[in-house]
Amino acid sequence: MQTGRKRRIITILLLTAGITTLHYSTTVHADHYHDIYRRLYYIPIVLGGLWYGLRGGIATAVGVSLLYAPHVLLQWGHHVGVPLEQYLEMILYNVIGCLTGFLSGKEQHQRRKYQETARDLEESYAKLHQQTDLLLKTEERIQSAARLATLGELSAGLAHEIRNPLASIRLVSDNLRDIMEECKDGGEYLDILRKEVDRLNQVVEQYLSMARSQRTRHKDVDVNQAIRDMLLLVRQPAQKQQVSLEFDAGEIPLIEGEQVQLQQAFLNLALNAIQAMPDGGALQIVTAIDQSCLLITFTDTGPGLQEIDPEQIFTPFYTTREKGTGLGLAITRRIIESHSGTIHALAAEPAGTTFSIQIPCEDNLS
Repeated sequence: MQTGRKRRIITILLLTAGITTLHYSTTVHADHYHDIYRRLYYIPIVLGGLWYGLRGGIATAVGVSLLYAPHVLLQWGHHVGVPLEQYLEMILYNVIGCLTGFLSGKEQHQRRKYQETARDLEESYAKLHQQTDLLLKTEERIQSAARLATLGELSAGLAHEIRNPLASIRLVSDNLRDIMEECKDGGEYLDILRKEVDRLNQVVEQYLSMARSQRTRHKDVDVNQAIRDMLLLVRQPAQKQQVSLEFDAGEIPLIEGEQVQLQQAFLNLALNAIQAMPDGGALQIVTAIDQSCLLITFTDTGPGLQEIDPEQIFTPFYTTREKGTGLGLAITRRIIESHSGTIHALAAEPAGTTFSIQIPCEDNLS
């Protein structure tokens, strides 16, 4: 910017100096050349007005007049009538300089207004874009909240209607099992019946867990101990599917929350990982401190997300398994968020999935 400004000033000075030199070095007898040189002065005057507005036009015109006036007085003073014409020319220099500078200044001012308007429009567009994104996210949350509210109403009614018959069916199946111990085929059918009753009861429990209010209580929670207790529950299904369990417990402080709810969230993540590795694998759980947050990661060696939207898997009823309910991860996110935390699913290297949980170590209650 400064380099261009200097070049323009040097150009005006060189033109003015060059034309003035031609005037003073040419004899008065070559008056036709002086007529040409006199009009060449308009070039630096117009350039000064165009480049630097009214001030530039006036400054250049005055400078030219001061340089040209001695030439008129000394070399043309003895010619009758000629100096008057040249004095009028100098007046015209200043008129042209003022007019060109005024018009150029007005144009530059208008251009700056257009540029400011363009910047304001860009800023407004950026803000509008951000607000649009915020509205879309808010709409998604509202829709999710509406689904959860509907789910809560359905779950409450579903639980009352199904749990009592389930308990009765389970009791009858146990009694029939005792009666039909001698009948091998009958026992197998009753085992199938009990398994299906247990599976249906698990679905009901998940519905109820989704519907319950997840308000945490002001209690100190040892997250490492909650994970250890959870690992005892999943040890048998992990061994059955040849999934190794590894827990790297870091030195972390106690947090305020509800241990049962957090343990349920960790259980959902662990079972989800084990079910994702039917041919065996490894599940690694790590706890650590990341700045002012408690960081908990669940990393498995399963098939990974496989082009699945990481946020979609937390949506209620979304599942990729035939017998899945699509509620486990949704319940987990709700529990973590009730502790003012966040949970995200990431692709692990070289394969698998990592669920990363962050919970503030202080003021983590909602």
